[in-house]
Amino acid sequence: MKRISFLMFFILLFFLTLLTQSKFNVIFINNHKFIVELALTEKEHESGLMFRKSIPEDYGMLFVYEDIDVRYFWMKNTLIYLDIIYIDSDGIIQKIYHNVEPCKQEPCKLYSSDVKIKYVLELNGNTCKKMKIKTGDKVIGINLLSGM
Repeated sequence: MKRISFLMFFILLFFLTLLTQSKFNVIFINNHKFIVELALTEKEHESGLMFRKSIPEDYGMLFVYEDIDVRYFWMKNTLIYLDIIYIDSDGIIQKIYHNVEPCKQEPCKLYSSDVKIKYVLELNGNTCKKMKIKTGDKVIGINLLSGM
């Protein structure tokens, strides 16, 4: 029993270390938990979820920007359908593009936030519809990233 407790402690410690090393974070939308990979640098912003064949259901990529501005995303070299969610500096969802199709041929369509935002969240396609996530919903845990 002590070995199992000891092993569980180290597994928990491992995951907490991953989440606190600024590459991953946990956020909540309508009581749904998502583990998000953080895209903090320009290089990470450019590559995003390109070339990934799949991502777990409760997983996403959160693009964190230093400034607040209108953002444009595209699906170049993206292999999976995604929901693209534009979020303002208060953590409020301003716009959602549902189940966006990968770009198979250039020029790729641009998806605009239309308003100034601070964050962009990409989730598996149709996640927002399945979990009833909509504009106006609050993203909990996102404001903890403001100092990054």
